[in-house]
Amino acid sequence: MGVTTLAPNSADDPLTYRPVALVDLLDRVLATGVVITGDITLAIADIDLVRVSLRALIASVGALAPPEPEATA
Repeated sequence: MGVTTLAPNSADDPLTYRPVALVDLLDRVLATGVVITGDITLAIADIDLVRVSLRALIASVGALAPPEPEATA
């Protein structure tokens, strides 16, 4: 399983890194959601021929769905 490192949130030692499993990182991203944006331009001789704009939202369905109202009995 892949492991990556993230900087800690505490102000004790901001330069230390801790290992985070890829599954935990993916779970955190899907729980909160992430937006990816980018632009690609294909040009020849400084003439723009093709431009592609990318905007993607990656999140779990539960993070995007509005909360259901509580039933009163």
